[in-house]
Amino acid sequence: MVLHWSSRIALLLLAVAGTAVSLGLRSSDVDAAAQAQPRRVLATLNDQVDLAVTVYNSNVALVRDVRQVTLPSGAVPLQLADIAATINPATVHFRSLTDPARLSVLEQNYQFDLLDPQRLLRKYVGRDVTIVRTRQEAGSTVSEDVRARLLALNDAPVWQIGNEIVTGLSSDQIRFPEIPENLHSRPTLVWQLENSGPQSQRIETSYLAGRMTWNADYVLTVDRDDARADVNGWVTVSNTSGTSYRNARLQLVAGELNRVRDMPQALERSAVSAYAPAAPPPMSQEAFSEYHLYSLERRSTLAENETKQIAMLDAPRIPVRKVYVVNGQQVYYRNPYRPGSPIRDTVDAFYTLRNDTASGLGQPMPAGTIRVYQADTRGGVHFAGEDRIGHTPTDENIQIKIGSVFDVVCERRQTEYTRISPQVSETAYEVTLRNHKAVPIGVDVNEPFAGDWTILSSTHTAQKTDAWAARFAVPVPANGETVLRYRVRVRW
Repeated sequence: MVLHWSSRIALLLLAVAGTAVSLGLRSSDVDAAAQAQPRRVLATLNDQVDLAVTVYNSNVALVRDVRQVTLPSGAVPLQLADIAATINPATVHFRSLTDPARLSVLEQNYQFDLLDPQRLLRKYVGRDVTIVRTRQEAGSTVSEDVRARLLALNDAPVWQIGNEIVTGLSSDQIRFPEIPENLHSRPTLVWQLENSGPQSQRIETSYLAGRMTWNADYVLTVDRDDARADVNGWVTVSNTSGTSYRNARLQLVAGELNRVRDMPQALERSAVSAYAPAAPPPMSQEAFSEYHLYSLERRSTLAENETKQIAMLDAPRIPVRKVYVVNGQQVYYRNPYRPGSPIRDTVDAFYTLRNDTASGLGQPMPAGTIRVYQADTRGGVHFAGEDRIGHTPTDENIQIKIGSVFDVVCERRQTEYTRISPQVSETAYEVTLRNHKAVPIGVDVNEPFAGDWTILSSTHTAQKTDAWAARFAVPVPANGETVLRYRVRVRW
């Protein structure tokens, strides 16, 4: 009788299982030198006694991790688990806080050979595992366990079962007796230490980790009369570094660090949480080198794959001013599409405020996005625009662009052009502003000029703002119109 190959394999598995042949490693097969190696000490989050995280707004954080461990005397390997997956190994600093003079580091290893089924199989080449197969027998599912040695794992596994070499063997499960020591579920730091001090040691590990960042977010809620506003500031911290930071002392550094090489820039957010108590404790700030350091006055937890918001400032009823601006372009004002027709310019709206104690602010404000809200006549608050501000020290002005104005129209014409000489010309312009609002407004018209220029005449006073521009402050009545006319001479 000739059996199909799959039937022969099944019979072989049953035969091997029935004879209960054990192909496990005997103690005599284990290298004596390996047995003499001291057992690693594992430091987990359960050993953590303190944690501090300083996050920079350049996608990097400094982690200071303190753990209480018991270390035998002499040479001992220490394994630090539950660290950031984005750690930069070159930045790791290790020291004993208990007795630094008598605990020295002989060697440091960063092990990132992470556990997955294929890597686990590779680690078991030359070793025995249990292969589990199921089959149907008399309407029931029968499980068959057999010990097999993995001889090779190239394109596919090669097994030794009994006295036969088997390939193409499928299995429902493969059971491994243990996880190899050099295979980890997460990135791990391992030190070879020499301990001549006490066995109970408090150790501190610090390192830089990527994929942690923070930014400031602000909310400006403006009154209906555009004269006062409430400012709320939030710190938004994102952690995708591959681990959680429990009950950490959190500090934030605002400023642009010079770095030799950027950390990885990928940022994935899979969870969002917000901390918004009615009366949040203040976040203190201080000057630090060329930056500003913000410290949360309580401990906080940064979970893995989390974006957390923390209240930073609250400044009610600060004075604001609304400004309308027209910026002339750096081209002379002709309409190339409809000759003789005016050019329509955009009128932009800005809120300006001053970051000083008199206004109710007066603290360094990190760069971030500021979002503006305003109430309608029925009391509903609506989003009115947003802008990004840079790092703003105290006693500096902040200008926030909210968008283009619907009810104010600006049209300009170049009404005259005279060439006096090859290097001198005179040009006249007319800028018409129409205000369809029920209140009067003022519009700042910023005009660019080339060469050596002189304004010969104008209906409104010009203020020279730099070598290439002047500003005209033009009042426009409610539901009315104002025309700015001026004449300029330019030399090249």
